[in-house]
Amino acid sequence: MRYFNYLTNEEEQSFFYSLPTHFNNDADKEIIAHAIGAALYMPATKVNIADDLVADKHEGLVSMVIDLEDAVGDNQLEYAEENLKATLLTIGRYLSIGLLRVNEIPLIFIRVRSVDQLKHLLPCFGEEIQHVTGIVFPKFNIESGRGYLSLLAEYNRRNLMTSSTLYGMPILESSDVIYREKRIETLMEISALLNEYKEYVLNVRIGATDFSSLFGLRRSPDHTIYDIAVIRDCIADIVNVFGRMDNHYVISGPVWEYFKSDRVFKPQLRQTPFEESMGKHGRILRMDYINKYVDGLIREVAMDKENGIIGKTIIHPTHIKPVQSMLVVTHEEYMDALHIMENGQGDLGVMKSRYSNKMNEFKPHMTWAKRILIRSNIYGVLNENQNFTCLLAEERETAIV
Repeated sequence: MRYFNYLTNEEEQSFFYSLPTHFNNDADKEIIAHAIGAALYMPATKVNIADDLVADKHEGLVSMVIDLEDAVGDNQLEYAEENLKATLLTIGRYLSIGLLRVNEIPLIFIRVRSVDQLKHLLPCFGEEIQHVTGIVFPKFNIESGRGYLSLLAEYNRRNLMTSSTLYGMPILESSDVIYREKRIETLMEISALLNEYKEYVLNVRIGATDFSSLFGLRRSPDHTIYDIAVIRDCIADIVNVFGRMDNHYVISGPVWEYFKSDRVFKPQLRQTPFEESMGKHGRILRMDYINKYVDGLIREVAMDKENGIIGKTIIHPTHIKPVQSMLVVTHEEYMDALHIMENGQGDLGVMKSRYSNKMNEFKPHMTWAKRILIRSNIYGVLNENQNFTCLLAEERETAIV
């Protein structure tokens, strides 16, 4: 699997200073954790998932979550479980007859409903579990969390020599996390629990929809999740606990749930980046994304990044490219990161950046630089004359300089 592997050689040369690298389930845990990117949710009742992979229906898809929880009605649960097993069997069969190749299979995660369901499902999966990267744990708290993680650890120890590591991704979305009087104590308890099983914890994910429901709130397409004060404050505390560089977890941002809506406020997607990259074609592309109501998503991903959050849950295929394009490292970020790493041996403390527009302080910016270089390896580095908009065009030949 590789990000933007659908581009032509000409497009790659035009857009990228450094190309994304390949990875799979056997990659280093740090790579996989940062590589989840735009994780597309789909219900486990969906019958043609394997066929969609063969047809490459969703261009750019790198990670997906097959959902047994909120996306499945209670009366459909047994059918959803059986269909999930059939989906994994079909993927295995398509691999064996050559309809699919290993590098065409995205990172696959399964979101379960409960500890009991996970306990029931794990023994039911045969060799096909090798196609699954991890399990998503919804409404994660101390009680359910210990059950989930102990099952996961037991499974991995039992299958140490025969399969890739099966990872876990807790979703923080319960009342104990967002209610102020319980939040810090709960987050510190969850942090201590995750530390016990850290080798198996891939992401800490934020479930803002469930958070919002506890207050009867829902963000509009004109606003980001950071505009809802009570959610913003909770996200800040989650980053404070799990984003510390001395005990760091990759934190993934909450879902953007709109793919069509009526606008009230003026769009906030700036025209300049589109014009700089593609001129008049860029202006047309900008209006296309505004008309799709994805400009709010792009702004929210930008806010995620500023807060140290990498990756996002998505519920519609049109969100794949906007999220992933925003995760590519710019040439300026890459040059700054290299500059900091190359001069961090103690001879100098600060120096003007290679772009001559900022000061790079080598000690304070070192951890930032390391994270930029991780991202650059996974998502690539854009050429100096390019920005994220070049990766959004449906007809990309108009974007080639």
